[in-house]
Parts: sequence; structure tokens; C-alpha cells
Amino acid sequence: MYPDLSYLFHDLIGTEPDNWLSIFKTFGFFLLMAFLTAAWLLKIELKRREQLGQFKGVKTIVAPGTAIKPQDYVINGLVGFILGYKLPYAFAHFEEWKQDPGSVLLSTDGNLLLGLLAAALFVGYYYWLAQKEKDQQPKTLDIYPSDRIGPITFVAAIGGLIGAKVFAVIEYLPQFFANPVHTFFSGSGLAIYGGLIGGTISVLWYLRKQDITILPFTDAVAPALIVSYGVGRIGCQLSGDGDWGVAAGPQPDWWFLPDWMWAYNYPNNVIREGIPIDGCELEYCTQLAAAAFPTPFYETVMAFAIGAILWSLRKRLTPIPGLLMALYLIFNGIERFLIEYVRINDQYDVFGLKLTQAQLIAIGFVLVGVWLAWYARKRATAT
Repeated sequence: MYPDLSYLFHDLIGTEPDNWLSIFKTFGFFLLMAFLTAAWLLKIELKRREQLGQFKGVKTIVAPGTAIKPQDYVINGLVGFILGYKLPYAFAHFEEWKQDPGSVLLSTDGNLLLGLLAAALFVGYYYWLAQKEKDQQPKTLDIYPSDRIGPITFVAAIGGLIGAKVFAVIEYLPQFFANPVHTFFSGSGLAIYGGLIGGTISVLWYLRKQDITILPFTDAVAPALIVSYGVGRIGCQLSGDGDWGVAAGPQPDWWFLPDWMWAYNYPNNVIREGIPIDGCELEYCTQLAAAAFPTPFYETVMAFAIGAILWSLRKRLTPIPGLLMALYLIFNGIERFLIEYVRINDQYDVFGLKLTQAQLIAIGFVLVGVWLAWYARKRATAT
């Protein structure tokens, strides 16, 4: 397993594990790749739909000196302060940073003087840009949704991370009440469906604010969402973040794929769960006592398969806005509902059935998807 990038490079080029690359955790890296993948695919699809006339450009006059607003100074000053306050402290406590980047970066410890200096530099740089703009001529631009990919991705990331953490806290309330601050701000414990819901709410807010047509946008983002989900699950599988399944049991005679695809013991997993690995002297030296179903791998395969289906249907379903998103919700809900039967999660008694939080949300996804399919077809027929 690759709890951080030092272990990955050890296998690729033979460098020593637990070196400075340990600050880059594998799951975090693939989470970043998931957001970038989603942004890339969304931009491609938005441009195609813009050419078809589903989205209209908004004429915007950019006057000299107005591109940089007062809030830009505040935001970038804050960013500069955080970087100056935390990074020197993190490097001064490098060993702790390698062990648990989240606890170091999210602590209140830091260098106040360097934070203020970095804030001043960031604000000064934006002031210089504003002065430079004053020499330019006013210009009129057509701004399309594809030109707003950066803000959309940022809003989705913030809302998604908050939603993922909130839903994880709800599922494990005793741990939260025992230590609220550490539980909420720790880097572990993220609920995928919470991330989807939180990201959706924040993006819908942004779309309404920018007057972007919602249904065609949801269709444009549907393939990107499921493919990026698969990319994120690669990070779960490679890092061993605890999203594995239940103990797999004996491999059946009919199984023809590699053994690890049936059962895997996740050596060197990032959460250090299991039993010690004989002879291991690294930072991460545990593996599962009983090999488990590699459910992140299964979800990656299913996510990419669903993504391929949605991508192949996107042009055919363009005349019915909302239908592609409906299919995404249905496929996503079915996939997650089924995979939960071999995953380790708390179950709730619902009308005599034992269901996990994810299964309850998955049922909701399917129901909303069915309703949205009916609504989209009815709306298309009426127009």
C-alpha cells in the first residue's frame, strides 16, 4: 500500500520510504486529482452544450481597475497570512507534519510575524495589479459557464468537504462528542455521500447567483461526477484508508481474476489498522489480520463503467435536460446500495431492515432520479 507518496516512489524508482514526500498523503493526492478530473470533463461538456445554445453568454463590461475588488484584498491577505503563519511552523516540526499533516496544519500554532509579512506581500501584489490595470481600456466580454469552472470547482470543493465531514460526524456522534474539535478538523473521516450533498447545495447556490440554467448544467456535470468518484476511490484503495469491505472468506473455485481482487490485507495501510508486519520498520507497519473485499477497487470499476455509459449517452439525451442527471442518480444509488452489503459500516433498523446510512441515502438518490426522469421527459414533451 501507499499511505503517502514516499511509498509510491519507493516502488517506482527505489527511493527510501518515509522521506520528505511523506507530507503528501496518497488519499489527499487522489482527492485533488478527482476534483481536477471533474473540472476537466465538465469544461469539455459545457463547451459542447454552449455551442448548441443550451447556455447563453452574459455580456460583462470590464472597466480598468474593477477586476480586482476589495474582497480580493481580504481573501488573498488571509491566504497569505495562513501560508506565512503555518508553513514555517510546519517545516520546523517536519517529523510531526509527516506523521499527521492535518493535526499540524489545523492547529493554532504558527509564526505570527511571518504570517503578517506574507499577508502584506499578498495584498501588495494585488494592489500592484490593480494599479497596472488602470492603464488598460474597457472591454466587453461574453462570460459562459465554462469560463467559471474555477469558481464552480472551488465552491464544490468547499461545500463537498464540509458536507463529507458533517455526515461523517453524524454517523459517529459518540467520537464527536468525546472530542469535537479534533474530530471535525481531523483529516480522516469523510462521508462520500455527505460530500456529494454538500457540494451539490453549494454549487446550486452558485448557479442561481450567476443565473446559470440548472438542468442542462446537471447533465453536463453528471459524467464528471461519477468518473471523479472513481478517481477518488483509487486513492482509497492505494492508501488503505479503511474503506475496505468485510472479511472476504475463502476464494471460490470459479474466481479467475488476480487473488487480490477477491481478498486483500492492505499492508502498510494509512490508518495503521490490523496486526504488525513481521520485520517491518517503517512508519506504517500493519496489515489486516483477515483479508477483506477490496471494495474501493470494485467501486472504481463500477464508477468508470457508469461514467462510460453516461458519456456515450450524453449527446443522444441532450434534447431532454435533466435526464442524464436522473440516470446518474439511479446508477449511483444502485451501485452504492449494493456495495454496502460487503462494506464495514454501522447499520440502522429501518422497518425491520438493516440498512447503513449510505444505503438510506442511496435509496433517496434512486427515488429522486426516477422523479427527475419523469419530470425531465414531461417538461421536454410540454415544450
